[in-house]
Amino acid sequence: MATSDSSLWEYSDQTFGADLTGYSVEATDGGIGKVDEATNDVGSSYIVVDTGPWIFGKKVMLPAGVIDRVDRDDEKVYVNRNKDEIKDSPTFDDTTYRDEPYRDELGMYYGGMGMGMPGTRGPTDIV
Repeated sequence: MATSDSSLWEYSDQTFGADLTGYSVEATDGGIGKVDEATNDVGSSYIVVDTGPWIFGKKVMLPAGVIDRVDRDDEKVYVNRNKDEIKDSPTFDDTTYRDEPYRDELGMYYGGMGMGMPGTRGPTDIV
C-alpha cells in the first residue's frame, strides 16, 4: 500500500472488525446505507457500503480508519465523514476496488482530509 498512513486501513478498535455485513452506516450528518462487505485484512481493512437510493444505488468503499464507532446493539457503524465527503469519493468499481491503484487513490482522498487520523480531531472528537 503506497498510502502515507497505513492506519487509515486499520480499525481503530479491533473489535470493529467483527462481521459488520448488513449493519447500517451513519455519516456525521445522517444515514448513507448498509455494509455490503467488510474485511479484516491487516493493514488493508475496509467496508463497502451499498448506498441504496441515497446515491442512486451505488456502492462506496470506506477505509476502516474512518470508522468512529460500532453500535452492536443497534447494528450501526458510525463513520467520521459527512455525506458530501463520501459522495465525492473516488468512484467505486466492482472490478478494481481490490487493486492497489484504486486503494491508493482512495487512501489519498480520505487520508488527505486529516480527520480520523491519530493526533487529529474529527467531528466526533469535539470536547
